[in-house]
Amino acid sequence: MAKVILAVDDSASIRQMVSFTLKTAGYEVIDATDGQDGLDKASAQAFDLILTDQNMPRMDGLSLIKTLRAMPQYAKTPILMLTTESSDQMKSQGRAAGATGWLVKPFDPQRLIDVVRKVIG
Repeated sequence: MAKVILAVDDSASIRQMVSFTLKTAGYEVIDATDGQDGLDKASAQAFDLILTDQNMPRMDGLSLIKTLRAMPQYAKTPILMLTTESSDQMKSQGRAAGATGWLVKPFDPQRLIDVVRKVIG
């Protein structure tokens, strides 16, 4: 059974690229348009991995991670930030919120697959 990944990003083109890349590698991908949409979808079904952008309307990535980490079913689920933010300060805020890893946009599709395989197989 394919691992299920939630891809949260307000950019339709990024969601399409992430979805295409991961589906090609054999994963099932569900999209969310912002942090609130991601939270709603994560509350409705279980995911093996969550990929989230930082800068989004309604709920940003760090807020989404903190909220998910407070939910028992997502306490240990890998959550990767996929964002244009690359400052050390932002990365340490991500770690403090509970992010498992950090990928910077624009992303290399093979690197995304490699990182996903590393954290969920």
